Amino acid sequence: MTRRMQRRPGRLRHDDGSSDALGMALIAPAAIGLAIAVLFVSRGVDTRATAQSAAEAAAQAAAQERSLGAAVIAAQIVGDAMLIDTSTCENPNVTTATESGFVAGGTVVVTVTCNRRVDDLGVIGPTGNNEASYTAFAVIDTFRAVDP
Repeated sequence: MTRRMQRRPGRLRHDDGSSDALGMALIAPAAIGLAIAVLFVSRGVDTRATAQSAAEAAAQAAAQERSLGAAVIAAQIVGDAMLIDTSTCENPNVTTATESGFVAGGTVVVTVTCNRRVDDLGVIGPTGNNEASYTAFAVIDTFRAVDP
């Protein structure tokens, strides 16, 4: 006579409950770590994009002016107006210079530097350099009158 295997009611034949729990215990920290890494990278990209757009707009504004003093003021005003949101760019600094003087056909150079905000991330924030910097160039129109 053959012996039949009988199943107990309510139990599966191959219960993998413990291995599923172990798998989740190993995968969950890795998934959280990946999410944190994505957050840091996205904050860096956002800060860099903010600094880049502010520098380009400030350089264009400076190139439209007729003197170096007016160009520095215009670049500062435009840069400050674009960097008013401190959630992406803290402690912004806008510097303006020229290559070979402020002459028609010359180049205005604007550099925007700011810090990536990570203090709201608590103890998981990265250490080290959180600074983003971008330099933009704009050519002063050759047909535009420039004050000496």
